[in-house]
Amino acid sequence: MNFRSAKKQEFEIFSNSFSDIMFFLMLFFLIVSTMVTPGAIKLALPQANKSPAIDKQTDKLSISITKDLKYYVNDKEIPFSQIEPELLKFKQGKNDAFVIVRCDNSIEVQSMVDVVQLGNKVGVKMVLATTKKDSSVN
Repeated sequence: MNFRSAKKQEFEIFSNSFSDIMFFLMLFFLIVSTMVTPGAIKLALPQANKSPAIDKQTDKLSISITKDLKYYVNDKEIPFSQIEPELLKFKQGKNDAFVIVRCDNSIEVQSMVDVVQLGNKVGVKMVLATTKKDSSVN
């Protein structure tokens, strides 16, 4: 005696709604990712035609100088006198250490040069962060 029905049941999964959900999630993450900025310190960086690329595996420290001459080391505000000890602490045991100097384009050049001189004194490689120059502006 066979109790099984002769008709087999087939199951279907409707994936139309899944593709819609994935599309909306993709749009959401694209919109949100453009709103997130890498640094919380707002600076109008100087412009250059070409910027050097830095390998992501190298050790980096970021020094930011705002237009009202506030100094930040990795998003932490510090006085100018504490930059050299921070650089010395960062340099310990690292031969290939980079310091990225991010400064507002409206500050005096001497403020940036003072920070670069501290880096040269300590012996770290200093890189000035810039934005891409518009090709229409000469």
